[in-house]
Amino acid sequence: MGTAAGILIAMAVIVVVLVLIVIGIYNKLVALRNRYKNAFSQIDVQLKRRYDLIPNLVEVAKGYMKHERETLEAVIQARNQAASAGQQAAANPGDPATMKSLGSAEGQLTGALGRLFALSENYPDLKANQNMLSLQEELSSTENKVAFARQAYNDSVMTYNTARETFPNVIFAGMFNFHPADLFEVEEAQQREAPKVSFG
Repeated sequence: MGTAAGILIAMAVIVVVLVLIVIGIYNKLVALRNRYKNAFSQIDVQLKRRYDLIPNLVEVAKGYMKHERETLEAVIQARNQAASAGQQAAANPGDPATMKSLGSAEGQLTGALGRLFALSENYPDLKANQNMLSLQEELSSTENKVAFARQAYNDSVMTYNTARETFPNVIFAGMFNFHPADLFEVEEAQQREAPKVSFG
């Protein structure tokens, strides 16, 4: 009788310990997932600021670059596509398809802005325009903030992915729907840099 009771108590203790371990793993993965989602929300704030600046930039440039309509329209189109991709990524940060789409759209926007700024070199009055200088400075500052926020997000994703892939977490991660998160990467080397602009 005493041996059976001892075995039952030992089994109950083992079950309680296992349950506590699983609860700990679950809570840790939730915390890490929330951390990378919060990190993405910081990117989202800066991207929205960037998207808000671009129409003003195009509007100022339009007054000077009347013959560059195609370039101006390309910037607005790239901005709209990036904003749409940004909304999708904000709804599901870390999702591989949405993060790849956002990275691609951001690369297209950076390229379109680069072409706009290269063309603006041919318009001295535009280069000297105070509104253009101010918008360029704000855009450059925002680009830097996006880069810092992206680094923080990618670091959080790496921490989360490492935690979900280590033993014993890996056993329970799939069971509790903790899927791998994707980094926010810009694929082409020239897209990794903010557009180089000189209005001086």
